[in-house]
Amino acid sequence: MSNVTFPASEGELRAYLARPDGDGPWPGVIVIHDIVGMSSDLRDHADWFARQGFVALAPDLYSWGNKVACLRSTFRDLRAGRGRSFEDIEAAKAWLTAGDECSGKVGIIGFCMGGSFALLMAPSGNFDVSAPKYGEVPDDAVDVLAGSCPIVASFGARDRMLRGHAAKLETALDKLGVDHDVKEYPDVGHSFMNRLGPRIVQVALAKTAYGFSESATQDARARILSFFNTYLA
Repeated sequence: MSNVTFPASEGELRAYLARPDGDGPWPGVIVIHDIVGMSSDLRDHADWFARQGFVALAPDLYSWGNKVACLRSTFRDLRAGRGRSFEDIEAAKAWLTAGDECSGKVGIIGFCMGGSFALLMAPSGNFDVSAPKYGEVPDDAVDVLAGSCPIVASFGARDRMLRGHAAKLETALDKLGVDHDVKEYPDVGHSFMNRLGPRIVQVALAKTAYGFSESATQDARARILSFFNTYLA
């Protein structure tokens, strides 16, 4: 496990790279952070993928400048569906596949804001499978997601911000004939796969529409692993 830099659209970006034990090449995964940015939680997700036999790269999309400016720029790109953030994600994938450690097959996963990016990258032709976690689904999902790679998505039914988004995504993917597994967990809310802060904060958040759930996380990871093993083998 190591901190690395890679050439992106307008200069170098920092990232966290997690490798499995043994010799590669391995299938790759690009791990996109939530609004918080690079965190121990994000590195834990990358490490989990490495333990499952994937080489995982988690780019820090905020590492090119002031965090407030980066945050504004990133959300502007997300609303527009194009821009520097998308180019930086593509650059992360290009850097990963250029090395000898990656087999050339690459999936993408993202959480919250990163989940929205993972979903919008699905029809780009750059990834073999996508795993958006509680990312926003566009109203014109059928048009936006045409030509998508397989998608395994997870939502929380107590997530007030994304009410109805799981059903909207499943309907769109059914119409498009995209292989998918969309699941809404009834007893959890937003960020249920993310450990947000100390244990006391996690316990408090679990009583609201936010917060970590061990059981939902384990189930979601099993579904992700099944899809990634199928499409990245």
